[in-house]
Amino acid sequence: MIQIREIAFSCYAVSDMSRARAFYEGILGLKPGTVTDTPGGGWVEYEIGAGALSLGCAPGWKPSADGCTVALEVVDFDSAIAELKARNVAFRMEPFASPVCRMAMILDPDGNTVCIHRRNGEH
Repeated sequence: MIQIREIAFSCYAVSDMSRARAFYEGILGLKPGTVTDTPGGGWVEYEIGAGALSLGCAPGWKPSADGCTVALEVVDFDSAIAELKARNVAFRMEPFASPVCRMAMILDPDGNTVCIHRRNGEH
């Protein structure tokens, strides 16, 4: 049996790496770690906690709102939502509460879904 230790990374396909990086770094405030430029594409990894959120750009690899979804845990949910709205980020799902958390689904410039998340009771 294969034993999985952890998620190494989650990756979004993007069509324009510069535009994607402007969103993930400029709007979401992520700091790039590994950056690899390749002809017609590239790869960027953002270390977050024990894992990484990656962006990949390659011929034949298409973005999709119904593909991977990463939930980004924020310190202040209300402030994060207000900032995203002020920056005219598109919402796929407006903020809502569940018994265990609050979340909203936003769209990156390629239409990939990103979850903004806050667990209940976190300080």
